[in-house]
Amino acid sequence: MAASLGAGVAVSRTGAFSAYVLHSYDWSDSSLVLDLFTREQGRLAVVAKGAKRPTSQLRAVLLPLQRLQVQFTRGKGQEPVEVQTLRSAEWLGGHPLPQGPALLAGYYLNELLMRLLPRSQPHPGLFEPYAAAVAGLALNPESTDTWLRAFELMLLQELGWLPDLAQDSLQQGALRAGRAYGLSPELGLVSAADGLGAAAWQALAAALPEGVPGLVRCLAGLAERAALKPVLRGVLQYHLGHQPLRSRQVLHQAHDLLPPSSRR
Repeated sequence: MAASLGAGVAVSRTGAFSAYVLHSYDWSDSSLVLDLFTREQGRLAVVAKGAKRPTSQLRAVLLPLQRLQVQFTRGKGQEPVEVQTLRSAEWLGGHPLPQGPALLAGYYLNELLMRLLPRSQPHPGLFEPYAAAVAGLALNPESTDTWLRAFELMLLQELGWLPDLAQDSLQQGALRAGRAYGLSPELGLVSAADGLGAAAWQALAAALPEGVPGLVRCLAGLAERAALKPVLRGVLQYHLGHQPLRSRQVLHQAHDLLPPSSRR
């Protein structure tokens, strides 16, 4: 499925890009500003002119958590601008939109990217992990927490905030068997009474090079998986600052509404 803004506009193409819609904002009665995550250019602000019109083909394409191919335009001779204009968008298919708690989890991933990635700073190493996590949420919603932990680890690694998980950051040596370690945003992986065991961190370190799929396989068999959630969230919150994530609050509220047997 492809949609464009139509003919009659004097423009120059800037090429086709793989992208996901992270968020959209009303720009006028008929148009939207999109926050896109692209493989080639990172996060971008893009105007989708006419996208809100009932007759616009873009309405059915510009959905969050769906892989797109997009093209941008700008007037000939103009210097690059902070907000680009969308020329066309094509849905690339692959998986349905996540549903229920998995959909909320997808919005959490989007908000993490919007809060932590500066605009126009490429992160090609994060695009496929994000795509894998979104697909995992859609196709395996019963494992939502596992996909979230895998992406959080990849995000921290891509941004340079994840230390070597096979080494004590303070001692600069291998982790000691039988000892627990916590993840400090300032000190790295350090001995802590309420942390994860050395074997768990070593398993995660071995799985990291395999990306999200490898981490998901590792986490599925990790007895301490539940303990990893507050550890990673603590590091992320340190870098996010004091303002809480809105999607996380919604996730907590939805979690509280589930019957005890369905909570993870």
